[in-house]
Amino acid sequence: MLERFRAFLESLASSTAPIEKGDPRVAVIALCVQVMEADGTVLAAERRKMREIIEEQYQLDDEGLDALIEAGESAESEAIDFYKFTAEIKRHLSEEQRIELVGTLWEIVYADGVRNEMEDHVIWRIADLLGVSGRDRVLKRQEVAARIDVEEENDPQQEN
Repeated sequence: MLERFRAFLESLASSTAPIEKGDPRVAVIALCVQVMEADGTVLAAERRKMREIIEEQYQLDDEGLDALIEAGESAESEAIDFYKFTAEIKRHLSEEQRIELVGTLWEIVYADGVRNEMEDHVIWRIADLLGVSGRDRVLKRQEVAARIDVEEENDPQQEN
């Protein structure tokens, strides 16, 4: 599912690449953190899923992974909105890769087996700023839910 997105991420850096200002990997992690925090509680399952996805996509060792996640968390804590991160990502990812990123965000939402309206809203805003259509956002959500066998409800924002 995420092959093109992974290929992009792998092209950005190896485990020895320094983390620099404007690094799109930091923006990706910051968005992941914002999604995890959307419902007011960051669960261990969500954090594990994010680490698993980032480690696999970036092919990082533990030290590199920790440094990148720390940089993403720091950037997220200083941000006032999603635009800073989505603008950076739009400069580096194709439309297909941005759609795959939305799928990754849904993976994190469903890590605890539950999706709530705040998580829906955050992903809707992020997807919108990334230029991902409502249709693609919903299809990615349904794809992830089906893969992990979570029963879906109707999406109140499906027509957005």
